[in-house]
Amino acid sequence: MGDLKQAIEHLERGEWQAAHEIVQADSSDLASWAHAIVHLLEGDEANAAYWYKRAGRAMPDTSDLDEEIQTLKLSD
Repeated sequence: MGDLKQAIEHLERGEWQAAHEIVQADSSDLASWAHAIVHLLEGDEANAAYWYKRAGRAMPDTSDLDEEIQTLKLSD
């Protein structure tokens, strides 16, 4: 779980590339959720939708990604 915490820290700083390197190696639902957020930050909503579905979550309104990251962080 330590790697996922590091990925979330990267997301908080807007470092989606660094977060992506971590989450793509993890097949858990939480990592899939983080992976979805990575693609939202990147601007790839179609890919994000795939990862949200894989995580078993609905895709959020993309206007407040900071809130989405904090919700993920609290779920970790």
